[in-house]
Amino acid sequence: MPRYDVNKIAMALPLKTAHASQTEDLSDPKIVKFVVVKKREEQAKEEITSFEEAMLPHLDAAHNLAKWLLRNEQDAQDVVQEAYLRAFRSFNGFRGTNGRAWLLTIVRNTSYTLLKKSHAVDLTTPFDEEIHATGHESVSPATILEHSEDSDLITEAMDALPAEFREIVVLRHQEGLSYKEIADIAQIPPGTVMSRLARARAKLKEYLAARMR
Repeated sequence: MPRYDVNKIAMALPLKTAHASQTEDLSDPKIVKFVVVKKREEQAKEEITSFEEAMLPHLDAAHNLAKWLLRNEQDAQDVVQEAYLRAFRSFNGFRGTNGRAWLLTIVRNTSYTLLKKSHAVDLTTPFDEEIHATGHESVSPATILEHSEDSDLITEAMDALPAEFREIVVLRHQEGLSYKEIADIAQIPPGTVMSRLARARAKLKEYLAARMR
């Protein structure tokens, strides 16, 4: 897991203008400048502290999602860095209580932007109702993702999935998010989340079974 310097990201942003207190002596322009600069610095420190407390605990989840979506470590690091930068810029507008879902939404959107720029061909796959109806929903996540001792085989199986399926599997079985949280992140109905998860499980099971014969 690479280290990300969120402080460096935050401090690279332009500081917001803070109004000088009316109780200060504003007769001297030098004092005015000092007060404004001081308050900007204090506000910036408070914003960075609040941002770190709310978002840094989800850094591993952000990197994990980006890594599985992009299938490239350097791209994942770049996306996480960009996503945290975007999150910091928008942090004042964040009014929710689920910081992880909010951050992962930004990571997902940033990842898809990169995938589209690179002309990835696995962004969407038609849903097959017959496969969904075969009962693969009952397949254990542990069986799919953890049963095999060959981690390279698991990685190959995951890489073989379209991006829209990889994200569902990662968010559900590795990050433990609810269907509603995944639906909010992926911006799709909960029913579609369940359908894609069933399809992804079926494809994973099929791939692993073929490789383990």
